[in-house]
Amino acid sequence: MQSSDGARAHRSVRIGGIAVGADHPPFVIAEMSGNHNGELDTALAIVRAAAEAGAHAIKLQTYTADTMTIDADAPAFRISSGHELWGGDRLYDLYERAHTPWDWHKPIFELARELGMLAFSSPFDATAVTFLEDLDVPCYKIASSEIVDLPLIRLAAATGKPVIISTGMASVGEIDAAVAAARGAGNDQIVVLSCTADYPAEPEDSNLRGIPVLADTFDTVVGLSDHTMGIGAAIAAVALGASVIEKHLTLARDDGGVDSAFSLDPAELATLVRESEVAWRALGSPRIGATESETEGLRFRRSLFVVEDVRAGDVVTATNVRAIRPAGGLSPDAFDLVAGRVFRRDAGRGTPLTWDLI
Repeated sequence: MQSSDGARAHRSVRIGGIAVGADHPPFVIAEMSGNHNGELDTALAIVRAAAEAGAHAIKLQTYTADTMTIDADAPAFRISSGHELWGGDRLYDLYERAHTPWDWHKPIFELARELGMLAFSSPFDATAVTFLEDLDVPCYKIASSEIVDLPLIRLAAATGKPVIISTGMASVGEIDAAVAAARGAGNDQIVVLSCTADYPAEPEDSNLRGIPVLADTFDTVVGLSDHTMGIGAAIAAVALGASVIEKHLTLARDDGGVDSAFSLDPAELATLVRESEVAWRALGSPRIGATESETEGLRFRRSLFVVEDVRAGDVVTATNVRAIRPAGGLSPDAFDLVAGRVFRRDAGRGTPLTWDLI
């Protein structure tokens, strides 16, 4: 996207009426995932916590164990035994435990809207897109593992709503194919999220310097889907151009939710919302020099002043002229040029030293 002067303009998309892009504060998504622990009341409490923390959106995942996989016990259908959180679990059992019942979506979405927050989801198959369309979601999120499911991306994009694509594990070619699939469906409202699909992820695996590369390569709004502990990586991502931040949310990490070990608690989410906007505001513009807010400070730089009463003919010395605050006199570095000269006229203590005085 080019501006009239040939420079790349900042892209933006609108999600539920909220402008999202580099010219706007970061859009913070609280991911519920399976942290509801199978309790609707807990799910609703997570929505309230997200809204109180200031998140812009709550996100669910729309699937069932049967839409994700089959009830099988072959090695290919088990998570590796060494996995930190889910080692040895059967895929079917994990998805059965972690899924959000579809009849919960409506009350969760309604509560989010009542609290002034957007609500949407990640569909994992065509039936989920049809279901979510009936709930009038404002956008769709494509999970990292589904980035290779181009028919699913085309279907979500064909709704005309923004499509947020997570890129965990994906090669440049796979990301390109996913973005092209969305654009091929006539949809250019695309957000590409840097992501490390490890749970939890180590900070050194985040490779956040890839965020501006994503923006330049695919000409989309970019962001971060973050699975590291804490908020440090997310704040750093904002400095590198992330306009969307997605973090998992739990009421408490010791609740034992499937994702709670690497999720933020409500207080941490509130800090993320606040500090990510501070980070964005602090980016400013690519310029060096005094700002308007520093105008008063400029008055109090050091300069050469007469610091005791002098008469015409007196010699300039280190005793009667010094570099002090405020500004108004010659530069402190000019002292060697004026030392030993004589005053042209009388001058009182507190007079700025100027060339016409000597």
